[in-house]
Amino acid sequence: MTMTTAEADKILSANFAPWVLDLGLAVEALGEDRAVLRLPWSERLSREGGGLSGQALMAAADTATVIAVSAARGGFVPMTTVQQSTSFQRAVTGSDVLIEAVLTKLGRRMAFADITMSDQRSGAVAARASTVYALLG
Repeated sequence: MTMTTAEADKILSANFAPWVLDLGLAVEALGEDRAVLRLPWSERLSREGGGLSGQALMAAADTATVIAVSAARGGFVPMTTVQQSTSFQRAVTGSDVLIEAVLTKLGRRMAFADITMSDQRSGAVAARASTVYALLG
């Protein structure tokens, strides 16, 4: 059974710190091995020069991985980030960001994902990340 975006949004609202919820992330799409979230543009998240802050993008990538793992497992299980590496390629200004987390391996105790963060307006890749998670439950 495939998880719905409404179910994934409930996982988001029930399991993340208030400051992560303040990012305004919304689940756009789910698959058996992936999740796509939208990070809405906000002046509050921009740095000098008007570009979206890297910290917001990294938090969004981390969050998208949790949702992708939850979708693949059919529900939320406790997990923790073991590693995250992010490469920034271009600034995002005045546009939402689409964050696609694709699981490259999902085991009983570990999960690995590649994340692409794209400027929604232009489609250009803004950043890429890879994450490793320990599954605790």
